[in-house]
Amino acid sequence: MSIEFLLTSLIVVATPGTGVLYTMAAGLARGARASVIAAVGCTLGIVPHMVAAITGVAALLHASATAFQVLKYLGVAYLLYMAWSMLRNTGALTADQDSAPRSATKVIVSGVLINILNPKLTIFFFAFLPQFVAPGAPNAVWHMIELSAVFMALTFAVFLGYGRFAALIRNRVISRPRVLAWMRRTFAGAFLALGARLAFTDR
Repeated sequence: MSIEFLLTSLIVVATPGTGVLYTMAAGLARGARASVIAAVGCTLGIVPHMVAAITGVAALLHASATAFQVLKYLGVAYLLYMAWSMLRNTGALTADQDSAPRSATKVIVSGVLINILNPKLTIFFFAFLPQFVAPGAPNAVWHMIELSAVFMALTFAVFLGYGRFAALIRNRVISRPRVLAWMRRTFAGAFLALGARLAFTDR
């Protein structure tokens, strides 16, 4: 495993995106435990992309404009739904001191969907991973699985860091309704911006 792979993966993972926003929202709303669960969900959402890259489905998505567009607009729709939920005070950033926690299943499912409906992640696995696997190597599949596992581990670790930071400032946020409302609008705007960027990007 090369240092180039680790550094590039770390940059990709640490760059704020939908998974980071969702994990931080969970940490702000429900604390450290919720941010861990959200990080687990977002990390599990990488698995389908890994499988697609290894089995060649990613190549189909890369070659088929229709397949890519369908997946892309499903992702856009889900990001818009997340933004709408934030603004309606029913999403991941619904927080007050006495509110009942969202179930772990709901948090994980939302995290998984955020990454499953991200066609750029599939293309990333398709274009990025093969560069670090020797062509024709007899253990190429296992090497791709190993690299994917490292990428997932980095994702989980970095998301934990983001979520932990959000959990640390949680009390300061939820004790101030105006700050919480501002944060909710900010997260909703970020999801809207990410959805718009996804809608107007090509493969």
